[in-house]
Amino acid sequence: MPDNDPGPINTSGYLSRFRIIYPFHNQQRVPIAAGGEVTAAAPKRSLADKPPFTLADIKRAVPPRCFRRSVARSCSYLLRDLAAVAALLYLALQAIPAGSPLRLAAWPLYWAAQGCALNSLWVVAHECGHHAFSEHALLDDALGFALHTALLVPYFSWKHSHRRHHANSASLDRDEVFVPWRRSELPWYARRLHGSAPVRLAALALVLAFGFPLYLTCNITGRPYPRLANHYDPYSPIFSTGRERAQVVVSDTGVVAFSLAMYRLAGAAGFWTVARVYGVPMLVVNGWLLLITFLHHTDPEVPRYDDGEWDWLRGALATVDRDYGAFLNSGFHNIADTHVVHHLFPPMPHYHAKEATRAIRPVLGEYYRFDSTPIVRARPRNACTSSPTTAAAACTGSAASSMSSLKAATTDDAYI
Repeated sequence: MPDNDPGPINTSGYLSRFRIIYPFHNQQRVPIAAGGEVTAAAPKRSLADKPPFTLADIKRAVPPRCFRRSVARSCSYLLRDLAAVAALLYLALQAIPAGSPLRLAAWPLYWAAQGCALNSLWVVAHECGHHAFSEHALLDDALGFALHTALLVPYFSWKHSHRRHHANSASLDRDEVFVPWRRSELPWYARRLHGSAPVRLAALALVLAFGFPLYLTCNITGRPYPRLANHYDPYSPIFSTGRERAQVVVSDTGVVAFSLAMYRLAGAAGFWTVARVYGVPMLVVNGWLLLITFLHHTDPEVPRYDDGEWDWLRGALATVDRDYGAFLNSGFHNIADTHVVHHLFPPMPHYHAKEATRAIRPVLGEYYRFDSTPIVRARPRNACTSSPTTAAAACTGSAASSMSSLKAATTDDAYI
């Protein structure tokens, strides 16, 4: 697969050798045949084992129409999302009573609904970054730039780092997001803090609200670099070519210009008006972004690979599909329930992803992962299994048992 990654970066004190973390293997009962003879069942493959199929095998199972991008159809979803945002904004400005106690319930409902609507636009911009909106790269970039700028995201900067995430997914050395820490790298206070339920709850709230901006500015959860990695700095180590650096400047210019426009609007309409109709829904968008990506890439069954084990197909399969309910699945353009096929074929438009997922499941077999755990339970479960090992005591049920299996399968220097 094409990879424009600048290559592995050696940092002071950063590791000598990575080890793979294998997922929890379900125990299988051994059937007893008549006469007491033990008959062993076929061994269940782990997601970490090398797949017995190729990307070409998977692609042959997908109907060719699933790879076709239609400007008209893509625009219909864009217009749907823009209409939802406009209708909610109109209701907030015209229908929520200023002096009535009903506003105490109306505004939170608006924030939740508008946050979801804006997140849908975020996903459309995400499709543009993968050249999945249309057959025209220039149109995709222009639209993606406009949408992401309105959401205070540096479009081209994010596009380059996100494509590297897809090119190196699940690699301990080269993935861009949710790179796990080694136990030996954890600060002394981490285990104590993660063992406190109130601290974990407060950290969860802060990460959901501000985790994505912190990733863009400080590389929180990102791969290690020799110096600060910042999506707004054209000379950040994230970017490696003159073209990428020039596009970072374009992205920064867009974000600054839109921020100035919002500042002037706040001066004219009032700070709290802008905060209510735009600022708080943007916090909801940030929460959805972190929640969706976290649950896709930190599931207890999803492995991470070192350079000796990793290959592109293994990495692409190291994610999980989830069901957020029919309404949110459709509203978020099926980014959650078709994430596996998205990693296999990023330029595929979302409106073909469900059909493609049904087509590839027989080929993937046990390598396809779907988790029906409700997100209100899956988020704390994944947080437990991705936290320091002493936090396992704070987890319950399958999360705690999965964590114990990881501890048994790895050494003191393994990643968590």
